[in-house]
Amino acid sequence: MARNVEFNEEEAIQKAMEVFWEKGYNGASLRDLTDAMKINNSSLYNTIGDKQELFVRCVQHYTEIRKKDMQKRLAVQKSPFCILVDYIHDAVTTIISEVHSCMAVKTAFEVATNDQRVKDILKADSDYAYHFLYSLIKSAMEQGEISSDEDPELLADYFISTWTGWYESYILHRDPVKIKKMAQYFIKQLTK
Repeated sequence: MARNVEFNEEEAIQKAMEVFWEKGYNGASLRDLTDAMKINNSSLYNTIGDKQELFVRCVQHYTEIRKKDMQKRLAVQKSPFCILVDYIHDAVTTIISEVHSCMAVKTAFEVATNDQRVKDILKADSDYAYHFLYSLIKSAMEQGEISSDEDPELLADYFISTWTGWYESYILHRDPVKIKKMAQYFIKQLTK
């Protein structure tokens, strides 16, 4: 008789996500994943599926964490511009202190070009971030914190692409001062 598999699936997904985040999809072996999750191969296949299905679940989990962070930021009692500046500073801190870069950026280049489900998850994540930024920028403009001459749609798009560029720059140069200066320049441009 087969033994029932008992483990905390959310914790297991978190552990697998950390492996994928560090090693990427192609670099993470099934052994790496099951060791981190503290389960065997058959438990993985019986509860979640194969490596690909596990990866999709991990990417979804990662984007849910990011979404909750943005929702939490909107709930604070600060001006829209202050929330935006805090978000930019926190992004810089993450870029220069997170050893494995941004999982969404890594996944976009490694997997999303060939996997429609992963691409859809990352697109939804990007769309959510865009709306988060757009609403902050628009509100900051309405409150006079950002010039009303600016285009909030363009600024939101620009921030998302700039933020991705900061990750790439840090991966290549490992220069935290450079990233901080770019962030300060971006904030300064918002307030002109």
